[in-house]
Amino acid sequence: MAQAQTPSRWQANAPRIALAALIILAVAAFFALDLDRLLTLPSLKASMSWLRQWVDQRPTLAMAAFCAVYVAVTGLGLPGATAMTLAGGALFGLAPGVVLVSFTSTMGAVLSCLSARYILRGWVQARFGARLTAVNAGIEREGAFYLFTMRLIPALPFFLINLLMGLTPMPVRTYAWVSQLGMFPGTVVLVFAGTRLAQVDSLSDVLSPGLLLSFALLGLFPLAARRLVSWLVTWRHGRRPV
Repeated sequence: MAQAQTPSRWQANAPRIALAALIILAVAAFFALDLDRLLTLPSLKASMSWLRQWVDQRPTLAMAAFCAVYVAVTGLGLPGATAMTLAGGALFGLAPGVVLVSFTSTMGAVLSCLSARYILRGWVQARFGARLTAVNAGIEREGAFYLFTMRLIPALPFFLINLLMGLTPMPVRTYAWVSQLGMFPGTVVLVFAGTRLAQVDSLSDVLSPGLLLSFALLGLFPLAARRLVSWLVTWRHGRRPV
């Protein structure tokens, strides 16, 4: 009886290579077709009249199309997520816009994280596993706090966070809810700004340095509070008589 052949390294990695090639082709096509020009603030403001007309005529289809494009943009790490968030407020209003953007941005983040994990994590862990032991342990212990802090800082690249966290052992469920919670304040701010799109001339009108600093401090607070509690518990136990 013939023994089953062990698949070669190429055969074992073929699905990962195929997925990576598909993502690269999609990103290349996006820029080759000059689609990035459509997802800018000036282009959005110029197209707002007919977009609003389309939303009024086919609201369900418009919402579905918006969600599909938003997930694709965020999942592939393409530029334009901020402009689309403003568009969510301009086209659908504050409450519906926040709901749509909040859930679709989380879906895109999860897809991006899973793609990075599927394509790269095995290779990274095999090559640097010994050096990443402490990092993996830290992520398992306090990863949610670090992710929450990063999500609250809009200046940190969305795609880079997805990529880095995809290389960690953080559970997908934890990654999803922490990401959604951490991105929620920024989502509300941008969607609200979108409801007043005519008054927004540049993204700096919305994401001011003071606002970015406020988000950063808000994100650091839970981590700092946890460290303080841990220090107080250790200090208290150290003062107890033996």
